Amino acid sequence: MDIRSLSSSHRHPQDAPYVHKVGLPPKQKLFSEFKATVKETFFADDPLRPFKDQPRSKMFILGLQAIFPIFEWGRSYNLAKFRGDLIAGLTIASLCIPQDIGYAKLANLDPQYGLYSSFVPPLIYAFMGSSRDIAIGPVAVVSLLLGTLLQNEINDPVGNAAEYRRLAFTATFFAGITQVTLGFFRLGFLIDFLSHAAIVGFMGGAAITIALQQLKGFLGIKKFTKKTDIVSVMHSVFASAHHGWNWQTIVIGVSFLSFLLVAKYIGKKNKKFFWVPAIGPLISVILSTFFVYITRADKQGVQIVKHIDQGINPSSVDQIFFNGGYLLKGVRIGIVAGMVALTEAIAIGRTFAAMKDYQLDGNKEMVALGTMNIVGSMTSCYVATGSFSRSAVNYMAGCQTAVSNIVMAMVVFLTLKFLTPLFKYTPNAILAAIIISAVIGLIDFDAAYLIWKIDKFDFVACMGAFFGVVFVSVEIGLLIAVSISFAKILLQVTRPRTAILGNLPRTTVYRNILQYPEAAKVPGVLIVRVDSAIYFSNSNYIKER
Repeated sequence: MDIRSLSSSHRHPQDAPYVHKVGLPPKQKLFSEFKATVKETFFADDPLRPFKDQPRSKMFILGLQAIFPIFEWGRSYNLAKFRGDLIAGLTIASLCIPQDIGYAKLANLDPQYGLYSSFVPPLIYAFMGSSRDIAIGPVAVVSLLLGTLLQNEINDPVGNAAEYRRLAFTATFFAGITQVTLGFFRLGFLIDFLSHAAIVGFMGGAAITIALQQLKGFLGIKKFTKKTDIVSVMHSVFASAHHGWNWQTIVIGVSFLSFLLVAKYIGKKNKKFFWVPAIGPLISVILSTFFVYITRADKQGVQIVKHIDQGINPSSVDQIFFNGGYLLKGVRIGIVAGMVALTEAIAIGRTFAAMKDYQLDGNKEMVALGTMNIVGSMTSCYVATGSFSRSAVNYMAGCQTAVSNIVMAMVVFLTLKFLTPLFKYTPNAILAAIIISAVIGLIDFDAAYLIWKIDKFDFVACMGAFFGVVFVSVEIGLLIAVSISFAKILLQVTRPRTAILGNLPRTTVYRNILQYPEAAKVPGVLIVRVDSAIYFSNSNYIKER
């Protein structure tokens, strides 16, 4: 391949054009070329490298450690690490028990299903997960999303409780299958298509939607809309203002919400008091339950939890739909819930891995999260993932390994076995207050402002997702988030940025003249940088530009 160019500095009129020879790569066989392309695309980290030239016994051990990382880090586990994990596990257990009861209500399930989901999944994750800091269990956004999608298929979760529950377990099973498939086939890059800006907007919108949904329990309203958009919710709230609000419930809700927000403020101002907001929810539940029991406020219209089934997770293998009309619905809901749960867990895991300076294997995480949801669906759990609030508390409490999840699961086990009758008089208002105080942290004003300063198109994606969730529904908000993220990728591929480069004075460095005004153009030469690979989709644009 010859590229003929004229040398501008050493050329004389009588000279022939100077020919630059460009070397061609050696020819490869079709199979070798295909194999190299597949390896670069899906196996960039060369996961089988440690197995090379190893004896069979060593390969077996390495394979076991790859599937169950606990066998790798467990060899160096000691009493000092266990002390940190024990304190962290007990701390996050005190936070998760009241949260789980509230999150189960968000998914329109009985309270015990929230507790079940903080018993089996964390145990599975502790053996298979590669994050040291992530705390596993139900989370607000996924609970709301699952509840909304399930209610679209079965309108009455109370009247058709058995069918609704079966569809929830089916969706959880297929959420796990989706996650394992993405991890096993190394398709984790698909979740990166949901941009950070879209996630910030979606999470902020979901936080407001969840908080608005809690007004039913917070104000003691009995008849409440099933829609999640802000207009329908506020109409329902004000329509029942004269006859539907219960003043005793409001007093309980406002008092304990104030207490929780003050506890959160104390923990934020002084990191030494991280345990104050962590045990705040449990203290609130104990105090409010005792108050309702001694005053019998439930006789005055204060709505209470009433009954939570005692005992550990019953089997639900026979309740999953493997055929019939609900199968496809379960698959569709599972894929959506699984992807959102995965995005949240990987983002949390990467955040804390960066803070502690260790590597997180995204594909292993997907397999671990998927396996725990598949096993969870067979043991009466709904979709579990990494919780940001619990993971932050876990990190600050000094967790060393995933053993903190095992400690938390054991506390939940004891609660299910012996303590659930004590929650009978827990007012719904306190669960609403706990959820409101938890989701406030999902609204990230600083991140939104930073996005506005850096990239206006990203800010449009952020606001699109936010307003979609708040004014329409969670699914529409998610659809807008994904659509705008894809639109941005397509725009950047088909309309890449181009920059004219100039020479920085007294250097051999060339930079964008808009970013570096002091950079001088080279007379007679135009140096253009295209900030993308040149494809069939953008070649015309670049030529015209």
